Amino acid sequence: MDDKKVIIDVDHVTIRFNLASEKIDNLKEYFIKLVTRKLMFQEFLAVKDVSFQVRQGEAWGLIGTNGSGKSTLLKAISGILKPYKGTITVDGFIAPLIELGAGFDQEMTARENIFLNGCVLGHTEQFMKEHFDEIVDFAELHDFLDSPLKNFSSGMRARLGFSIATMVKPQILIVDEILSVGDYKFRQKCAKRMEEMLSGGTTLLYVSHSIDEVRRLCDHALWIDKGVQRMQGDVTTVCDAYMAEMKK
Repeated sequence: MDDKKVIIDVDHVTIRFNLASEKIDNLKEYFIKLVTRKLMFQEFLAVKDVSFQVRQGEAWGLIGTNGSGKSTLLKAISGILKPYKGTITVDGFIAPLIELGAGFDQEMTARENIFLNGCVLGHTEQFMKEHFDEIVDFAELHDFLDSPLKNFSSGMRARLGFSIATMVKPQILIVDEILSVGDYKFRQKCAKRMEEMLSGGTTLLYVSHSIDEVRRLCDHALWIDKGVQRMQGDVTTVCDAYMAEMKK
């Protein structure tokens, strides 16, 4: 019996979206149909009755094909989305890296966005000043500090976001596929930092289409297929089953 405390408890969670069942070409038509109650929606269940528990210090990889609900589930755990059914209990501070550019202002410079994003994560201005050089050094963006973020490549934005989110060791780190946009050298640098955080007790939820990376970083895995939980448990067992299914 594992004596580590449960830090994330996902209990029979279903996440629903309402999709418009007809094409509407302009905002005026949308509001007319909305107020006259003629707007028709089709229910879409992105996540269907998923349950799993993550204990402190564990690293979970969420695997599955595109559109399986992995990122949607991470958003619900991060508090961005609310489950339609079931409950999610989180015991600890989360540093989410889910959507590229989330928490950034594209018109502001990288320098300004460091302080903005730090504020979003709950850090004070003084705290960000003390860690400013560390963030810039890790992101390797010294020459672009006073450039608007809208001029950054997706890889540069990912580097900045990861550097800010991991400058201090969060209790829970949630990383979606955004690191796939970076170059190989920086991805290796990020992986090394995540390994150091894991060895220090950080809990990780990680979405990646690279099964090799999931095997290397994680000790547990959750396989989701079209919103349905197919398997969970030891990372090797789950990844082997997933890859066998993909080869059929």
